[in-house]
Amino acid sequence: MSKNTPLPSHMRALVTDGPGQPLELRTVPTPEAISGTVVIKVIASLADPNLPRILKGEAGFTFPSPFTPGGRSIGRIAAVGIDTTAFVEGQLVMAEPFIRARDDYKLRVLWGANDGFTPREKTFMKDNWSAAAYADYVRAPLENCWALNEERFCGKDEDGGLGLDIYDLLQLPNQLVPYGGLRGIGVQPGERVIIAPATGMFTGAAVAVADAMGANVIAVGRNIQVLKELQATFPRIKIVQLKGNIEKDTAAMKAFGPVDAYIDISPPTAVNSTHLRSAFMALEPYGRVSLMGIPANDSIPVPYAIATFSSLTIRGQFMYEPSDVPAFIKLAESGLLKLGKEGGVQIVGKFGLDEVEKAFATASANPEAGRLCMVVP
Repeated sequence: MSKNTPLPSHMRALVTDGPGQPLELRTVPTPEAISGTVVIKVIASLADPNLPRILKGEAGFTFPSPFTPGGRSIGRIAAVGIDTTAFVEGQLVMAEPFIRARDDYKLRVLWGANDGFTPREKTFMKDNWSAAAYADYVRAPLENCWALNEERFCGKDEDGGLGLDIYDLLQLPNQLVPYGGLRGIGVQPGERVIIAPATGMFTGAAVAVADAMGANVIAVGRNIQVLKELQATFPRIKIVQLKGNIEKDTAAMKAFGPVDAYIDISPPTAVNSTHLRSAFMALEPYGRVSLMGIPANDSIPVPYAIATFSSLTIRGQFMYEPSDVPAFIKLAESGLLKLGKEGGVQIVGKFGLDEVEKAFATASANPEAGRLCMVVP
């Protein structure tokens, strides 16, 4: 391990002291790289349209205090711990938020968003990971820091690169989430997959990822304009606009042929929506379902007999598995996954740490698929 270049003693960070308290820009000590960690100089962190509700205590998620949000980011290695072997100073990396305890993989938190649901998880996050990437620098677990091949992603086409802007790479942590769901139910090239809903930040990302994996995608939603945008970007996909009639919506989903799988990432606002039942009813026998959403209602509206006689496999999937991340990065590096403008992604705003409220307002006004808003220190 080479000796780290000295970092400034202090940095800027956005900090809140609890739910409903303001998110303030403060001067705090710069973190040090200790064993099992690296320090990242943050380039950009996702402005999540759901984060204001979390910070107000309205989303059912809790977090420690004091707290710095921002778990999805890209940056460069600024310092490495004594046991780091693979990272070097200046290297481009992605930081993702799904932290597991090293000695108990069942203990999981969402860095920068949620301290879990058990006392042990809450203590784990408070004692170790209460500060995420809405800051100049962030200390990240080695397991949540992933090298990005800058020459491949950002190099020119004639040099074998994909020609992306570095800020385009901030979509990768979003796309990783549905990749975990699709991989969890073993989606294969050529299979027909329903994605419903399909017009939001994570659900639209699911369309891009499933298309890259070679699936025949049926994108479902109410917003026909966004569905048409997705189809213009991914010409192989089919689209279905929901009408709210279970039988008619089911028939529309089945019209393209036998359906092998369904992935659902319903938001909390998807209360009393009929899309779940329609998608379940559209599945062929031995169909598979990945449930990744958090709708406010707590029931799955599928007839018990249908699940039984169709031999359906229903799998809940919280985020993704550790092995999913390197596999996903390989998919992105291959060029099969459309990124940046080619993938229909629009960067709707870049905001400094002192403009975080503008960032949240812009993100909330642009929740549709393909919109990317970011905090740039």
